[in-house]
Amino acid sequence: MTENMAVKNEPKKTQNKTHVTIALTNPKTPTNVGAVMRAVGCYKADQIIYNGHRFAQAAKYHKNTLQTDTFNMQKKIPLLQVESFIGIKDSLESIPASAKIICVDLVEGATPLPHFVHPEQAVYIFGPEDSSIKQDVIDIADHVVYVPTVGCMNLAATVNVLLYDRLAKSLTNQKDSMLADNALIRKSRDTNNTSKVKNNTAN
Repeated sequence: MTENMAVKNEPKKTQNKTHVTIALTNPKTPTNVGAVMRAVGCYKADQIIYNGHRFAQAAKYHKNTLQTDTFNMQKKIPLLQVESFIGIKDSLESIPASAKIICVDLVEGATPLPHFVHPEQAVYIFGPEDSSIKQDVIDIADHVVYVPTVGCMNLAATVNVLLYDRLAKSLTNQKDSMLADNALIRKSRDTNNTSKVKNNTAN
């Protein structure tokens, strides 16, 4: 775990065109946070931030704190604890000023994820496993989104679905989507997997 060491009131550095921060509201278990770390590695998010103290407390009693992070992304992607998500773009230099704040939770009036157009720069704030995002955070969001399900998913599953949706929509908007798909497959799959679809003529 790394504390938020951001310096306030300094100009932000030049940012990449795309940016994704995953923000977890008072996460409860190291198992879920570890699985979120793995998801962030799979889908190329830039960092994870979280508030609350339950994760840090639970981590004291778990020998392998993030054992579900089987890609060991904790060594590559920042995991930062912050006091609050209010004013987060001002308090964290790593978040672009133009990033949109998007709450992801089962909130009345929220946009269903299949209908949502992801911005290039985003902070996705997820609700906790056993409660919801606080109203004052929802009130400052640029968008509020929910994942249509029968019942509710756990935190890590929701992060995976959201990030997959973002990636899938970005790929299908590309001109040569089949070429992009195959390049991504080669990069992502196990080295022992060389299978191909028989009638696929794309390189």
